[in-house]
Amino acid sequence: MKSTTTVHRLLDLAVEEHTLTVPLVWDDPTDTRTIEIFARVVTRDGGDSLPFLVYLQGGPGHEAPRPFHSSTAPPWLDEALAHYRVVMLDQRGTGLSTPVGDDDLAEGSAAVAEHLTHLRADAIVRDCEAMREHLGAITWSVLGQSFGGFTSLAYLSTHAASLADVFITGGLSAIGRHPDDVYALCYSKMRDASERYYRRFPEHRDRMRRLVDHADAGDIVLPDGEVVSRSRLRSVGSALGMNEGWQTLWSLLERDHRSNAFRHDLMHAMPYNGRNPLYFAFHESSYADGHATRWSAERVEPDDFREDVTLFTGEHIRREWTETVPAFRPWREVTLELAEFEWPRLYDRVAIEASGATGAAAVYTNDVYVPLEFSLETAGLLPGIDLWVTSEHEHNGLRSGPVLSRLIDLAHGRRIR
Repeated sequence: MKSTTTVHRLLDLAVEEHTLTVPLVWDDPTDTRTIEIFARVVTRDGGDSLPFLVYLQGGPGHEAPRPFHSSTAPPWLDEALAHYRVVMLDQRGTGLSTPVGDDDLAEGSAAVAEHLTHLRADAIVRDCEAMREHLGAITWSVLGQSFGGFTSLAYLSTHAASLADVFITGGLSAIGRHPDDVYALCYSKMRDASERYYRRFPEHRDRMRRLVDHADAGDIVLPDGEVVSRSRLRSVGSALGMNEGWQTLWSLLERDHRSNAFRHDLMHAMPYNGRNPLYFAFHESSYADGHATRWSAERVEPDDFREDVTLFTGEHIRREWTETVPAFRPWREVTLELAEFEWPRLYDRVAIEASGATGAAAVYTNDVYVPLEFSLETAGLLPGIDLWVTSEHEHNGLRSGPVLSRLIDLAHGRRIR
């Protein structure tokens, strides 16, 4: 296994950059394809002897935040560095870990779709294990945000002995459930979030109806040329899953749809875009624990969502976007193939229950992406994980509040008790 390491410094931080060459397919020695896995290890002065904490980013399809960049350095990093050396791993297919992009489509949709089937959480766990061994750590802790929490559960399914403490924020996924069950419940969460929003700003309901009329007439055209459909417009409700997301929505609905400000802000407010095509093409697979998805979110759309155009949607993907969104058209065949792929089981319920995992998890009462009910069901398998169930934060609480310090206190407090 090839590896390279470089070191940078910024004020009181040291950042080591590690690149490993690993198999694309971990369990098939006859498959000689390889990819690179990249991680930054961030250490504060005096922290060279601290244990490691690997951060697993949400997504799927997004790289880890960059600790040097003022706009992306996560606010939880200071708290983490007081206790750990932090490993910021770019999950396979993202960032500097052999990223998936439009250029790959030259290989043909079947080849790209097959490649993407090897980028799931179980493979990310094997990459983590390779990085842990490369760093010389016998064990390390994990912090999993959203999809990173899903990956942490996959970690507990196969390599629990490698984990010291497990911290999960908004990422206790449903285990053994069909994706239809998850997306149906997510619609329910979005219904509640929509009605809460309109109770605060009742005048915006008519505004939303008018915007849908403009979308149906083809009047809303984004700077990249996308003629916004009603389903794409309604997906801005995804913002309601964030702590300050209502402000994003309020600002949009206050603007004239003909203005540059509206068109640019709308383009950035919708949950999927061309920067991370893997997020769009791969998203529903994150809930596929032994099932093909077959456009799950589209199939389980409730009748009232079809009838009431003012109800916002969240991470509910539509097949039509592969034709109406310029950034997604090149990915149409890949996405269609992945929707029919029979994904293998991801989690081992028995292994998770027997893992003896310790740590803490934040479960958000109003989470529109990872429903409370299934999170609590999964938490029942992990008696050593202290739960903080709260309505104080939405799904992005880790990035906008002192969530990690609360979880570390819970985990350390258990040991003191």
